[in-house]
Amino acid sequence: MWSAEADGTVAGRVLEALAGRGETLATAESLTGGLLAARLTDVPGASRSFVGGVVSYATRVKVSSLGVPPAVVEEHGVISEECAVAMARGARGRLEATWGLSTTGVAGPDRQEGRAVGTVWVAVAGPVGATARLLALSGDRTAIREAACREVLGLLADELAE
Repeated sequence: MWSAEADGTVAGRVLEALAGRGETLATAESLTGGLLAARLTDVPGASRSFVGGVVSYATRVKVSSLGVPPAVVEEHGVISEECAVAMARGARGRLEATWGLSTTGVAGPDRQEGRAVGTVWVAVAGPVGATARLLALSGDRTAIREAACREVLGLLADELAE
């Protein structure tokens, strides 16, 4: 399992691994609002693997730009494993990347969809399937968003190590 390193170190490690494999990465972000893409593009040479991302803060953007099925939103909500997986798959497919990452959840200050602040789902979609992880994060909006980025990058690092 990956270690809790600085974002840049984990981002650099996964980007280097992807470049070495000739693979690419795309992101679908909700609560992180572009922070994940920023962490990736902070790494020199990121363009060898990172192709782009969609900031889908509004539910309608998750549906229209990422292809999240309306039934997923209606049945499970946007803060769910199903939505996180659909977002990651949407990023992967729509941006024609080998891997897709997604973040969705509640950064605060208020609950959303009945879920507590710090409830976050992250997902990775790759060539052979998708994996999602539920997180219970603490801190202010900034801390929650930063931790979500670290966790989804760590999830990708785990997938690449298998």
